[in-house]
Amino acid sequence: MILVVGEILYDVFADYKRIGGAPFNFAFHLKNLGFPVRFISRIGNDTDGKNILRKLDQFGFNPGDIQIDPVHPTGSVRVRLDENGVPDFKITPDVAYDYIEFVQEVHAPLIHTSELIYFGSLVQRSELGFSNIQAILSHKPPSARCFYDINLRRSCYNDIIIQTSLSQTDILKINEEERDKVKRILNYNKDSETFMQYLMDTYALEVISLTKGDHGSEIYTREGQFSIKTTKVDKVIDSVGAGDAYAAMLAAGILRQWPPDIILNRASLFALQICKIEGAIPESVSFYEPFTNII
Repeated sequence: MILVVGEILYDVFADYKRIGGAPFNFAFHLKNLGFPVRFISRIGNDTDGKNILRKLDQFGFNPGDIQIDPVHPTGSVRVRLDENGVPDFKITPDVAYDYIEFVQEVHAPLIHTSELIYFGSLVQRSELGFSNIQAILSHKPPSARCFYDINLRRSCYNDIIIQTSLSQTDILKINEEERDKVKRILNYNKDSETFMQYLMDTYALEVISLTKGDHGSEIYTREGQFSIKTTKVDKVIDSVGAGDAYAAMLAAGILRQWPPDIILNRASLFALQICKIEGAIPESVSFYEPFTNII
C-alpha cells in the first residue's frame, strides 16, 4: 500500500478552478494506475472542503482519512499562467492542511502496512505541520521507503525542514532550481554533478530524480546515472501538475522494479500528457488507459 500525506486544495485559475495539491495529484494518479493508495489530509468545514470530500468519495478514496478543521479554511492557490502555460503560484497561508494531526492509534496501522510513504515540504511549513509529518515518518517500518517530493515554494520552507526531511528520505524528487537552493542550504560549493553523489552518500538515498524542464531529466541510483531528453509537445495547455505526474510514474517504476531508462521514458511521457490538459488531473479515467497496460 502507498501512503500519501499532505495537502489537498483548490488551484484557482483566472476563469476556473481545479482540485490540486502535489500529494493529492500524486495519490490520484497512482490510484488510477491501479495501486492501492491511502491519502491523509485536512480540509476546512466550508464549501470547498465539502466539495473536496464529495469528490474524494467519488474517486474511491477513504473519507475517514480526511480530517475536518473547524477553524481554518480549505487550502487554495492562485495560479497565474504565462504565455507558455508555465504557472506561478500564490499559496494561501494558515489553512487546514497546515494542521494535519498525527493520531497514533489511527495512523500507525496504516504506516506499518505501507510499502511507500510520500511527503513534501509545503505541508511542513508550520511548526505543527513539521512536527506531525516527522512523527508519521518516525513510525516508518524498515520495509517501507520514503518518497520526498521536495517541491520548494516561496516562503514555505526552511533549512530545518529540508535537512530533517532528507534524513528520512529513500527516494528524492527534485528539479534544477530546487537542487541549487538545497546546495546553498547545505553550504555545498562544488559542482552540481558531484552534489548529487554527495546527497546520495550523506543521506543514504536509494534514488534521486532530477527534472530539468526542457532539458530532460535524470535518475541517479547506486548503479549510476541515467538521463533522457525532453520530447517536444505540439500543444501545451499548462504545465500545472506535470511534476506530480512525473513523480507518480517514477514511484510506479520503482515499485515495479523497472530499469532506470524505462522509468525515465514512461515518467516523461506521462508528464507530457498532463501538459495537454487543463489543471493537474484529468477529468476522465480513460486518460489512464494507455498507461495501465504497462504497469
